[in-house]
Amino acid sequence: MELEVEEHIGASRHERTAERSGVRNGYRHRQWDTRVGTVELSVPRVRDGSYFPSLLEPRRKAERALSAVVQEAYVHGVSTRKVDELVQALGMSGVSKSQVSRLLEQLDEEVERFRSRPLEGSYPYVWLDATYVKARQDGQVVSTAVVIAIGLNAESGQREVLWGLMWVPVRTEHSGSLSYALWWPVGSRE
Repeated sequence: MELEVEEHIGASRHERTAERSGVRNGYRHRQWDTRVGTVELSVPRVRDGSYFPSLLEPRRKAERALSAVVQEAYVHGVSTRKVDELVQALGMSGVSKSQVSRLLEQLDEEVERFRSRPLEGSYPYVWLDATYVKARQDGQVVSTAVVIAIGLNAESGQREVLWGLMWVPVRTEHSGSLSYALWWPVGSRE
């Protein structure tokens, strides 16, 4: 890491050169968890905060992968306890309910960004496609249709997911017969 930070700022410790692009600012201590134990690292700091060691980059990728696993498990209905067991099976220390909640908030934010994004251009062709999935409703597992609208953007020529929704069976109180209702619109199309 010492050589890497020297290359990053263009000078070694205490060296004054015209090519120097940053100033060192001590170290930060960080634990690095490996399969054989935890290693205490002294990571060099650069004053403008622009340096991150390549040695720790795989850890960032692993954190992103873990986040994706937790979010995917939630989408498929896996409980927080089971998510914790899954993370421990991957050789990590597990996740708390609050950590899962924070990750799911990120997922909610992404969904909301998708739903509220403006549609740019025109869509001369729009396809509707549906698939049936099982979903829990009022304590029962029911078959629901997930409908997705895909549009062909006239300007870019690319297909884009415009919106999606679930079409769920609902029993009416009057006759007890089944009717269908829209539920959980994915894309806001105002």
